[in-house]
Amino acid sequence: MSFKISNRVSQIKSSAIIAVNMKATELRAQGHDIISLDFGEPDFATPAHIKQAAIDAIWAGETKYPPVDGTVRLKNAIVRKLHIENQLEFDSRQIIVSNGAKQSLFNLLVALLNPGDEVILPAPYWVSYPDMVKLADGQAVILNATDGIDFKITPKQLESSLTDQTRLLILNSPCNPTGKVYNTEEYRALAEVLFDHPKVMIACDDIYEHIYWGEKPFQTLLNACPELVERTVIINGVSKAYAMTGWRIGYAAGPQDLITAMRKVQGQCTSGASSISQAAAATALEGSQDCVAAMRVEYQRRYEYLLNALNQIDGVECLDCEGAFYVFPSFKAIIERMPNIRDDIELAEWMLEHAAVAMVPGTAFGAPGHLRLSFATSMENLHTCINRISEALA
Repeated sequence: MSFKISNRVSQIKSSAIIAVNMKATELRAQGHDIISLDFGEPDFATPAHIKQAAIDAIWAGETKYPPVDGTVRLKNAIVRKLHIENQLEFDSRQIIVSNGAKQSLFNLLVALLNPGDEVILPAPYWVSYPDMVKLADGQAVILNATDGIDFKITPKQLESSLTDQTRLLILNSPCNPTGKVYNTEEYRALAEVLFDHPKVMIACDDIYEHIYWGEKPFQTLLNACPELVERTVIINGVSKAYAMTGWRIGYAAGPQDLITAMRKVQGQCTSGASSISQAAAATALEGSQDCVAAMRVEYQRRYEYLLNALNQIDGVECLDCEGAFYVFPSFKAIIERMPNIRDDIELAEWMLEHAAVAMVPGTAFGAPGHLRLSFATSMENLHTCINRISEALA
């Protein structure tokens, strides 16, 4: 039987992260001792009180279809969270709960974009952004934020990229893959450009908000620039902070008319997120945050080790960062001196074969010459990986 895949799907790529993970899984099944630093998934278990909340919800009969945009309890918990932790004022009509932050962002793109509308993506970017824009019939405009400018776009870059077709700017801070965080002054400088372009909306992907160890309190764009509240959508969720990746709960907060449009999109594809997961997520947001703080301390400990260890390898240069659970070192000098390796993609494959360490090539994030390493794994694994990488390169 022959059939044709849609043009929309034909133009997008499979996730590079999933491809690396599948190859690592295949090698592991063949008996190879592969350590994976590719997946962005906490290695911690979901805290016990959150798991208990899900069990309680099941026994309480919370097993029916939930509202498309989220349960009353969870939406109110999100409103309180945004008020207390972020000093942002939303009401429940401005909140939508989705099957992960990824769906919240996809809902936004589908609700906002018309064919040909442009979305500005600072690179390095999360691997799914460009293809999600394509699926929504938009055009991705890539701004290269190199390590020379600390992996953060400048106001001059932003100004030069804006056109009559620009509809959205996506900012991810802390960033996947670089771990870089925009500060108040940097947000304000970008906002000065955006003030002159009132048709441009902004999506703030804050999913790594709680995995942050900077000296100053975490800030999202609206803390620095409250004037942009009618043009900004906050994307967040419980996956990273509470080690709840499999529970699939994300959310968005933004202008009510746009959230209503996003609810229409969700209502015609997935409907509401799991009622049991929503009960657990509400408990996560309402309860003690000590578990979040404990995980953050451990992430920072691993980060400090990995940063120092990588920079001691000849030919590797790794910038410091303030959040997320990734480092994004440059291997350009190593690629240049390896005659059979042309780029970071081939280097990642070589590392998988010769060092038995799975890492994601920087090309997938719009930054060739780099590799992304996740430290959401044990310190023992990190020590082993550094030894393997060093020995293989030597």
